[in-house]
Amino acid sequence: MNGNNYLLDTNSIIYLLKDGLTLPFNNYYFSIITEIELLSYKKITPQEEGIIKQVLTNFNKLYINEDIKELTIKIRKNSMIKLPDSLIIASSLASNSILVTSDKQLLNNKFVKAIELKNLKD
Repeated sequence: MNGNNYLLDTNSIIYLLKDGLTLPFNNYYFSIITEIELLSYKKITPQEEGIIKQVLTNFNKLYINEDIKELTIKIRKNSMIKLPDSLIIASSLASNSILVTSDKQLLNNKFVKAIELKNLKD
């Protein structure tokens, strides 16, 4: 694959869906925790669930493996970042990706480079 590696967090995918944005050509990933967060929303309709599942097929899914587990533990031990966000940061590190987020805490994390969706470039 060519292009840069980016990991989309939950809010970035929500904005993509809501605003109908098109992403520039790159390699995109998402964490399994993002999929869980997106699909476990209590008021989600079957139609919305189908759209989310379809959109996610365009990206590479990262499961929790031994490397991501160990990185998550290290992040949790060295920060006040919550477990789901720690998993997302660890997934970004493990995939050598820039984290795409609008979450201020994640934007200012000390573990991985992070940018906002609006600043995403080829």
